Amino acid sequence: MTRKRTITLLGAGAAAVVVAAAVWLATSREEPLRIGFSIAQTGALSGNGKPGLLALQIWKDDVNGRGGLLGRKVELVFQDDQSDPATVPGIYGKLLDTDKVDLVISPVGTDLIAALMPLAIERKLTVFGLFGLGNNEEYRYPNYFQILPSGPNPRARNATGFFELASRQLPRPQTVALVGADDSYGRYETAAARTLIKKLGFTTVYDRAYSPRTVDFGSVVRAIKKTNADLVYVASYPPDSVAILRAAHEEGLEPAMVGGGMVGPQFASVMTELGPLLNGVVNFSAWVPAPALLAMPGIQAFIKEYDARATATGVDPLGYHLPPYAYALGQIIEKAVETTGSVDQQKIADIVRATSFETIVGPVKFGKNGEWAKGRILTVQYQNVQGHGVDQFRGPEKYVVLWPEDLASGNIIYPYSKAQK
Repeated sequence: MTRKRTITLLGAGAAAVVVAAAVWLATSREEPLRIGFSIAQTGALSGNGKPGLLALQIWKDDVNGRGGLLGRKVELVFQDDQSDPATVPGIYGKLLDTDKVDLVISPVGTDLIAALMPLAIERKLTVFGLFGLGNNEEYRYPNYFQILPSGPNPRARNATGFFELASRQLPRPQTVALVGADDSYGRYETAAARTLIKKLGFTTVYDRAYSPRTVDFGSVVRAIKKTNADLVYVASYPPDSVAILRAAHEEGLEPAMVGGGMVGPQFASVMTELGPLLNGVVNFSAWVPAPALLAMPGIQAFIKEYDARATATGVDPLGYHLPPYAYALGQIIEKAVETTGSVDQQKIADIVRATSFETIVGPVKFGKNGEWAKGRILTVQYQNVQGHGVDQFRGPEKYVVLWPEDLASGNIIYPYSKAQK
């Protein structure tokens, strides 16, 4: 073979490689950028899962309207985990191995995120957490980032506002009843409460966990009532929260303060079901339509779009608490992918760890163990709820922000019995 013939063949081969690379690049840009997750559409956590999914879909449509990410349309690949942690490893295994997703968002809820963590660490995934309490405190996995604004001491955040407020009331309450579900969330919450009780000089007169299978809470409430506790701190998921507050009303339980760590009163379905039974409850929330939070850039446009879609689809009509943070999580993913120019797990994690993000819930900077560097969980009190209509909850009047003080929108009605009248 002549030298000229050899050069010609090498040139042709190089050209073929260039063409193949161009075809591969074009094909890769045509393929969607897939973000995978499980999310509760049924079961106890669907009150968070359904509106959370809608918020993520709104973000997906917004980012695709701007041209997508890396020249690719964003696709959400998701499956109902039925609020059951046992389903989580299998769902995420399929998302990674069969669906070939590029990035993952966690399920909603502490116990479900706990079920994901071993797989995430094994696969070296960057995990965008969607409302879990202290899931990374033991693992300290560097590529985990939680959008719930609990702050550097996440397991204590919900309880802190409740007990700090209680310590400032006159007459000062003295005794506490603790009741929580016998699951990860309930155990974390009540453990934090015990620490605060000791720190602030309260006395515990009741401390019990109940089985997550419990349906009738009458006996639990009667046992608490016998102690005559000044404060009743409850760590519960939505069905239990409803049942406990109903039982408290039926049994005439009237402590000075009640609530704290109840999941459920943040959802429109629970608000409208309980109606005036919510009056006086002091509880945590991530987001309510308080003036300071409504001033964040982009939040009102999100609420307007959410409201229109929720009306059409029958999802939680308010979209408070979790949905603004789900959308904000999408904004963080968008910025991280754009900044790195890739979906490489480690590059994404490095930029998320180093960046302060501007979102519809305000600036977000992650710190220790992937939690917010500065927490912003709210403690609110439900006041002057009348009837069961949903529209009364659209403004700030029915949930008054009591803590933190820089976001406070009103004053506590104390004791609980006064707010119930």
